[in-house]
Amino acid sequence: MKKLILQMQMSVDGFVGADEDRRWQLWEWGGDSAWDEELKQDFNAVFTTIGTILLSRKMAEEGYLTHWGNAAKKYPKDPFYAFAQRIVEAEKVVASDKLQASRWERTRVVSGDLPREVNALKAGEGGNIAVFGGAGFAAALVSAGLVDEFQLFINPAVLGSGRRIFDQGGFARLKLIGSKAYACGMVVNRYAPAG
Repeated sequence: MKKLILQMQMSVDGFVGADEDRRWQLWEWGGDSAWDEELKQDFNAVFTTIGTILLSRKMAEEGYLTHWGNAAKKYPKDPFYAFAQRIVEAEKVVASDKLQASRWERTRVVSGDLPREVNALKAGEGGNIAVFGGAGFAAALVSAGLVDEFQLFINPAVLGSGRRIFDQGGFARLKLIGSKAYACGMVVNRYAPAG
């Protein structure tokens, strides 16, 4: 069975989004990156195991697919070219009760019962499933117990307040399956549900 892997950038104090509009992440997908080369290489290596990308409607509509589709057309020496290529090649699924059909290439829309749809994706063929979305979408997946691996990208920032993904419950215990610090100040912690 495929794993559902939730990748989230997070502050040191556990927030995934700020209450006010200010830059705190070392990398925001539409802008410049302060990630070091080793982090970029490791991030791209994870994506060699991904066959499907699950997106929230909001993430899809805010330009995620368009941005990476355009990045995949750039020169291969672009630091995120390999990631962009994987986004283009992977099956994309947008979870939404508001969209009737997909406007994006190699992308389909699913609606209705989120746990049922995610479990159907997990039972399918191919590589693992990466999840990208905002705090609300991630929190819904967490509270439903659907996440098989958390990859938390801890930014060297303290927000003090904002949006979280663990406020609705979910897993009582997690086990650490990996942790790595990078020269840019990012620490990536990987967790799985502890049985």
